[in-house]
Amino acid sequence: MSNLKIVMYHYVRDLGNSRYPNIKGLDISLFEEQINFFRRYHNIITIEEVIYSIDSGTTIPDKSILLTFDDGYLDHYNNVFPILDKYKIQGSFYVASKAITEHTVLDINQIHFILASADNILKLIREIKELMKIHQKEYNLKDFDYYYRKLAHASSIDTKEVIFIKKLLQVELVEDLRMKILNILLEKYVEVSEDKFSRELYMNEEQLKHMLRSGMHIGNHGYNHYWWNHLSKKQMKSELDLSINFLNNLGVDMDNWTACYPHGSYDEQSIKMLENRGCKLAFTIDSGVCALSQESRLKIPRYDTNDFQAYITGQASSVDGHPFIPPSLSK
Repeated sequence: MSNLKIVMYHYVRDLGNSRYPNIKGLDISLFEEQINFFRRYHNIITIEEVIYSIDSGTTIPDKSILLTFDDGYLDHYNNVFPILDKYKIQGSFYVASKAITEHTVLDINQIHFILASADNILKLIREIKELMKIHQKEYNLKDFDYYYRKLAHASSIDTKEVIFIKKLLQVELVEDLRMKILNILLEKYVEVSEDKFSRELYMNEEQLKHMLRSGMHIGNHGYNHYWWNHLSKKQMKSELDLSINFLNNLGVDMDNWTACYPHGSYDEQSIKMLENRGCKLAFTIDSGVCALSQESRLKIPRYDTNDFQAYITGQASSVDGHPFIPPSLSK
């Protein structure tokens, strides 16, 4: 049985010179630092090597790492792809296809940039409260305090106020109302239309095809970027049909297509539907080392890039409790 570490990336940009320096991303300089660290102390492998290892029962090289990139950001084409191409390294890029084909902005990204632009989160919450009050009767909403008590619970990485906004505007309210509120807030705080912002934020199809021709892997991250564990069978079928068709039109090798669960959300229904459609691998956001096997191939854990950055800079002696001592330091 082979063990594999997978690293997960989202925004990779020159944060100091960005219009949104407060966005939670990795600076380009730190990204290249990580790549050089992995090149020195680990074996960066391809998605095809992972698939072959599981299918054939053969082992992958010791200290193997796979690089994955979520959401299809233009960051990945402008900042990540040139570095990977320079070192002849493959990255696996997971795109939510509606954002690219219809020039929409994923709800999670709208929330990210609204939060990054707002200088007073309590004021932002009051604005959301007023918008909900306007639509209270139309959508049969409960009192605002009910939602706040239910959702405002801090996590290890976010305050209770941020968690409240994320949960309310990603899952709790019905989609139509969520989109109404987010579109109003996006235009106010980001000061650009959704269509224009989408074209600034995500790669287009020609850029994806260029990366594909250059040896990168393009995978499935859903069509709408819905939470897959909240979908009916009919909704899940539509998500997969649309997103698989998008990959096929790009020219992806559909004998070796893979997926990454939007928001890390999966259940037995989504796993079974991926399996029935021939999905070779599916990645979660659960943290840990993956023991490659037929049983694990559709529930593969990944490490966040920030976990590795803390280790590389000496701020942590392990990643999620697993010591990854470079060979030269372990002798």
